[in-house]
Amino acid sequence: MQDEAAECGLTCICMIASYWGHNIETTSMRRRFSISIKGTSITALIAMANSLFMRTRPVKLGMQHLGNLKLPCILHWDMNHFVVLKSVSNNYVLVHDPAVGIRRLSIEKFSSHFTGIALELIPTSQFSKRNETNKISLFSILGPVTGLKIRLFHIFLLGIALQVCVLTMPFYIQWLVDEALVAADSDLVTILGIGFLLLVVFQTSINAVRSWFTTVIATNLNFQWLGNVFAHLMRLPISYFEKRHIGDITSRFNSIQIIQHNLSTQFVDAVIDGLLALGTAIIMSIYSAQLTAVACTAVMLYMVMRCVIFHPLRNASSEQIIYLAKQQTYFFESVRGVQSIRLFGRSNDRHNGWMNFLANQFNAELRIRKLSISYQSANNLLFGIERIAVIWLAALAVLNHHFSIGMLLAFISFQDQFNQRITSLIDKAFDLRMLVLHAERIADILMTEVEPTTLVDGINIEYINASIEFRNVSFRYAESEPYIIKNINLIIPSGQCIAIAGASGCGKTTLVKILSGLLRASEGEILVGGVNIDRLGLVNHQKSFGAVMQEDTLFTGSIGDNISFFNPSADQERIQTCATMAAIHKEITNMTMGYHTLVGDIGTGLSGGQKQRILLARALYKNPKFLILDEATSHLDSWNEQQVNSAIQKLQLTRIIVAHRPETIAMTQRVVVLQDGKITQDEVLK
Repeated sequence: MQDEAAECGLTCICMIASYWGHNIETTSMRRRFSISIKGTSITALIAMANSLFMRTRPVKLGMQHLGNLKLPCILHWDMNHFVVLKSVSNNYVLVHDPAVGIRRLSIEKFSSHFTGIALELIPTSQFSKRNETNKISLFSILGPVTGLKIRLFHIFLLGIALQVCVLTMPFYIQWLVDEALVAADSDLVTILGIGFLLLVVFQTSINAVRSWFTTVIATNLNFQWLGNVFAHLMRLPISYFEKRHIGDITSRFNSIQIIQHNLSTQFVDAVIDGLLALGTAIIMSIYSAQLTAVACTAVMLYMVMRCVIFHPLRNASSEQIIYLAKQQTYFFESVRGVQSIRLFGRSNDRHNGWMNFLANQFNAELRIRKLSISYQSANNLLFGIERIAVIWLAALAVLNHHFSIGMLLAFISFQDQFNQRITSLIDKAFDLRMLVLHAERIADILMTEVEPTTLVDGINIEYINASIEFRNVSFRYAESEPYIIKNINLIIPSGQCIAIAGASGCGKTTLVKILSGLLRASEGEILVGGVNIDRLGLVNHQKSFGAVMQEDTLFTGSIGDNISFFNPSADQERIQTCATMAAIHKEITNMTMGYHTLVGDIGTGLSGGQKQRILLARALYKNPKFLILDEATSHLDSWNEQQVNSAIQKLQLTRIIVAHRPETIAMTQRVVVLQDGKITQDEVLK
């Protein structure tokens, strides 16, 4: 399945390569071929296939010629997607869709998606069968948990003690029937009753302690793993978030809790179930090898049944997870963009669109339920027949004086325990296998390399001057994409105020993102204070920058918290000073709660200009050496813009201002004009 929103083509290449024997993951291909959020062209797919020594043949064809294609092949789908065509029959077509999984479509339905473009891929003589996949270990990707082993061992011991208590109950039934009732010994009945009553109290106490231990482990697992993954997520490159939908990232992150829930209880329970099932089987075989063989035969048939249903259930579960992520993305977008939805009168359309995603999710859940009901019904039938057979054979043994009535009742009780334990073991084993589905989703986060942050060579960033130099800097989002900026050479002396101007889409924002470390240059290098920013380390480099970018938002909290960026030891006087410089102090003090006024990314009650000035105050609070302003005053009126520009002009730091307005450009010392990603003008202003 594809991880990024636009890597369907790359995933199709991986699927076909795996079909021919070269097992390769999308993560490996992603490192070889960077994919832009804009998607992949047929030309790029051909280059990828050639790198794996597969010959390609792009063809344009009608529906009547589908049977002539060399399968599997790649199809262009819905004008914006790629899928793999696996097989074609008279009535149906089997398609592997990287976005949702395996789809069996009617010819009519298939025709509504297929654009008529296909790409055949055939291995050449240089193609080799090999394995480039890495097995995913749940513990390796989520990290260690302190004290986990000893706690699991304690739960294991308590579980064993608990199950030993359970195993003694059938003996109570046998002794009661064969010894006490047959002999009409009321004293023995009383002794057995009191003894097993104490055993039940002991069993209940152990169960309570074990449940508490399990709860503590589950909480610790959840806390540590969620913390580890979130810390890793916050260090990923900006490109990771640009290429994925918010609902998909949320869904992947939530997979941790599903894994934790299963591992914290099912792993230890599975081991205990296995040991108890083995012990129960031994006891049963002592009673009767024939009856035990009947029970074991039923269990083997149950295991075969679970194996048959596993892959359909896995595919349905995968679809359900993906559709849930799509539904959540659509929901988040609708809430965030509710103002635009209302203004354009599209509320009903958004509702209908969300209901379609919800229907897809529920349909996938229904398929899961249908499969579960099918195998559960077969399970009930199987073990119902087994129970009848065991009772019948055991009754014959009683008639033949091989069994006592107490032994019959005890054996049936042991049989129930055996069936419960062994089926529970099998179910947990398959559930743990199913967790790989969630592990693969989390792996997309944890297997993505974080940005380098380490300061090297003992450089002290405090003593580096605030000059900037671009040396032959170029950038593009993918090798198949055109350059956004090309061969930029620019020197900005320390303390200079420079404007970056040019038409929309010429590369201004991309340039300052590269400078701030949000993007990495495809070619060339950037020096700060004469030192390459790679040597400074990303964290240290970004500490010296304050910025107001076009996509910046406020966070849920007070205005003061947002200006200090939630610094626990915030300087209130400095907060007000920065707000004054950003020409927003008076407006804040006029609010009922002043700097304690609550705001957030939506529903703030602030105007666009007020938000921009609070963001500017936040950038100034950082006390940076460099200040980047990307259209930071675009929502301000002339008077407020003049006040902000005047304050910025007095700052003793290096300022890089992306602007269109002549008034903003005029307050700088120098203007650089970009056109088609290149510098066409570099002028010092009077």
